[in-house]
Amino acid sequence: MDIISADNKIIIIGAGLAGLSAAITLAKEGVDSVLISSHPSERAQSVMAEGGINAALNTKGEGDSSEKHFEETFKAGRFIADEKAVREMTAAAPDVVKELESHGVCFNRDENGNIDLRNFGGQKYKRTAFAKSDSGKQIMTALIDEVRRLEVEGKVERLSSHDFVTLLFSDGDKQLVSSAADNADEISDRDKRRCTGALVRNRYTGETIKLIGSAVIMAVGGLHGLFENTTGSLTDTGEAAAELFRLGVTFADLEFIQYHPTTVSSGGKRMLISEAARGEGGRLFADTGKDRIYFMEEKYPELGNLMPRDVTSREIFFMRKKYPVYLDMSDLPEEIIDKKLAGLARDCAKYLKKDIKKEPVEVAPGIHYFMGGIYTGADHETEIKGLFAAGECCALYHGANRLGGNSLLGAVYGGKKAALSALRYANVKCTPYAYYEEPPVSPAGEITAVRRILSDVLGVVRNGEAMRAALQELESLSSKEADFARAFLQCALFREESRGAHFREDFPEERDEYRRRSIAKVVQGVSVDHPF
Repeated sequence: MDIISADNKIIIIGAGLAGLSAAITLAKEGVDSVLISSHPSERAQSVMAEGGINAALNTKGEGDSSEKHFEETFKAGRFIADEKAVREMTAAAPDVVKELESHGVCFNRDENGNIDLRNFGGQKYKRTAFAKSDSGKQIMTALIDEVRRLEVEGKVERLSSHDFVTLLFSDGDKQLVSSAADNADEISDRDKRRCTGALVRNRYTGETIKLIGSAVIMAVGGLHGLFENTTGSLTDTGEAAAELFRLGVTFADLEFIQYHPTTVSSGGKRMLISEAARGEGGRLFADTGKDRIYFMEEKYPELGNLMPRDVTSREIFFMRKKYPVYLDMSDLPEEIIDKKLAGLARDCAKYLKKDIKKEPVEVAPGIHYFMGGIYTGADHETEIKGLFAAGECCALYHGANRLGGNSLLGAVYGGKKAALSALRYANVKCTPYAYYEEPPVSPAGEITAVRRILSDVLGVVRNGEAMRAALQELESLSSKEADFARAFLQCALFREESRGAHFREDFPEERDEYRRRSIAKVVQGVSVDHPF
């Protein structure tokens, strides 16, 4: 096994949007980083984001502000996100967009030459900056180019085609934490361990490398690999998160899984029909066979088809029990489709054989984003010293439901914030010896079973009886992924209410006593949850 000492370097696991943002930020601060990824950045989940990035630029003269952005974000998350973190993110959003523009992101422009903005779900103002319907690809391209320049300058070392295996710790207290806080507010003391690196494995040679650094930023994306048929990248396996859970890292809000209202089946997964289509005027309707029911416009006259995603997904779910549901874009001006929805039109023609200028697309909700993930403070540090998290793997900004357009913002801003926070370790000498716990090999077929079990019961609508039965089924499985899956179900069972993306038909109302975050971690080898 090779040992690579990266004194004064920050190790970043994941080279999607959050990871790239972290690397660029560190370089600006004069700190080098090592960027680890299983695949090239071009294959990251971030490339697939379509709709845009939120920022209160107020170029439309509607009176938008960062405070209103905060209010709508916090409300959409049903008031359980980290309020301080959300306020800081929304305040920084305009500068984030301007910085992306300086990196070469080609945002659409309005007739006055300003960055164009569109409506997005759950927001009363035009706040979402976009690059046609390929915003994620445009932003990723710009940041990939910037990081390549930093690689040439020696400020970023990239180890692509390397899988994360486990974390390395200092040689102080080698025991896992043996107790958990009763709730998130009481998790203040940092873990006695200090994270000093990672064990990674070359995907081609099988060689393992003990990479020792001054701190680690996890930017490994969402938990799509633990579920079936999501809109997410197949490279987001969830294995890294399951390993962190095994090591005793605290997770939060695992029951909150966002179903995007408008997806279609394609190639064994769900293809996203971007919210941008509804932001530009696309309309949802149910086809009775005789006429059309524009059910969102009838039930929610203020925001109509742009209600928050949790609400829209549930309405489509229930309507589909009676009639098929379609998204109609055929009445949109051809200029709008060509200039603002070109990528979506191209994908529908290629993969669905549909011309959206002429015919509607049948849609259904599909798993799209995980609000839950690694629990951190507003500085993005976990309870383990030197271990940070950013991007979709981090539970911080979105609470019970994420606003469209806030994912790209959370990734770019979160990567930057995590990097700035990690600077305090940059001049701390790395320990020459770092221990790790060899992760067990998951039995063949267990991950497939976990995917089926979680997908069956953590849908748009849930009930306690089915989740308890699933929990019993998981008892026969022994993998770390199965242990992690138990935490999802335990969190969902503890929350006996409906809040945001977590809707229980046996507890259909939101309840004030559950206006708290849920917490899950391993205590002495057993999955224990203290949500409230």
